[in-house]
Amino acid sequence: MPALTAGTAAPEINLPSTNGTKFSLEEALKRGPVVAAFFKISCPVCQFTLPYLERIYKAYPGSKVAIVGISQDEQNHTEEFAREYGVTFPLLLDPVDSYPASNAYDITHVPTIFFIDGGEVKLSIVGWDKRDMEMLNAEIARSTGVPVQPLFRKGEDVSASKAG
Repeated sequence: MPALTAGTAAPEINLPSTNGTKFSLEEALKRGPVVAAFFKISCPVCQFTLPYLERIYKAYPGSKVAIVGISQDEQNHTEEFAREYGVTFPLLLDPVDSYPASNAYDITHVPTIFFIDGGEVKLSIVGWDKRDMEMLNAEIARSTGVPVQPLFRKGEDVSASKAG
C-alpha cells in the first residue's frame, strides 16, 4: 500500500478547513509537529480510527502538536461525519475534483496518517494498526513533554489491525 514513508520530505499542504480558515503545513510546522490524517467518510476503517485520533487530540490539550483530518469528501458530508463520530479537531477539505494533497502524499488507501516533524514524515500509518497508533500517541506525548496518556480504555476490545 504505497504512501509516503518515514524519512520522506512532507509535501506542502494548503487547504481550506470546514470552518473557513486556511491551513498551511509550512506555517503549522513553525509551531510544532503535525498529524495529518487522510480519510473518506464512507470508509468503515476511518469511522473506527478517527475517534481514536480524537482521544489523542483531547488527551494533550494546548499541545504544540497539531492534528488535522484531511477529508476526501464535500464539506457538508465531512461536517456530518464529524458530528456523528465526535471529531472536534480541525478538518481540511481536499478538493474532490483533483485531490491535490492526497495525490502529493501518494494516498491509495484510507485512513492514512502521517506524523510530520521538521518538514519530514516521521511515522506513516496506513489502515488501522493498534501498535502504530500507540507509537503515534507516544510520539505526541514526547513532543509535548507530557507523560503518555492512555489511548485505550480498560476492558476495551480493540482490534490489532484493519486494512484501509
